[in-house]
Amino acid sequence: MLVDVARQLFAKKGIANTTMNDIASASEKGRRTIYTYFKSKRDIYNAVVKNESELIVERLSNIPAQSLSPEEKLMNFIFVRFDAIKELVTRNGSLRAGFFRDVRKVERARRGTLNQECSILMEILSEGVDKGVFSIKHIDKTAKVMLLCLQGMDVPYVRDSFAEMDIEKNKLREYIQDFVLYGITAKNASQPAGKPKSDDSNSIWQQNSIGIFYTKKEIFEKMKLLEGKVALVTG
Repeated sequence: MLVDVARQLFAKKGIANTTMNDIASASEKGRRTIYTYFKSKRDIYNAVVKNESELIVERLSNIPAQSLSPEEKLMNFIFVRFDAIKELVTRNGSLRAGFFRDVRKVERARRGTLNQECSILMEILSEGVDKGVFSIKHIDKTAKVMLLCLQGMDVPYVRDSFAEMDIEKNKLREYIQDFVLYGITAKNASQPAGKPKSDDSNSIWQQNSIGIFYTKKEIFEKMKLLEGKVALVTG
């Protein structure tokens, strides 16, 4: 009740223009009562973000049980998450301004639910490995890296600014699917002729959906390149 009242005030007046007295008055509680639960307005703001973020987790939690292939579940996870975050930001006036002004602060407030998102993603990846669809050595680390990469795309997705990078919005799912799945889809690919054998993990070869081979090091470099392009848009 108190947190939802605060959310409505933040959305209407802005975080900076909302006082603890405003929240106490609107929630019909005394300031002393509010300070029993929250030490500051920042704590209340974090609680608002946490509550809103739990709505994202609720939507994502249904995906592993869907009657779909692991690949389809993975892509649903990515885009249900994007759409849920966009709805969260656009629905809450001042949260939208705060989201663009300090994404890291919002992510810190969402830390608990981010762990839940990661667990759901791990469940999808584990199913893919069990069914021989994905080839992943470290599922937990892969899920964390993927989630970090997705976070880097949150702002351009909410802003709908992919056109600035010459990326067509209606083809974004196709582009991300090609980018994500070629590195983890099991293709029973052998090492290409002319490439030296090595026990170095960076030299383990993966085959993408169009038959081109990349080392894990090269895949990582491509991921960093994409993150750099996203940073140019969000910076």
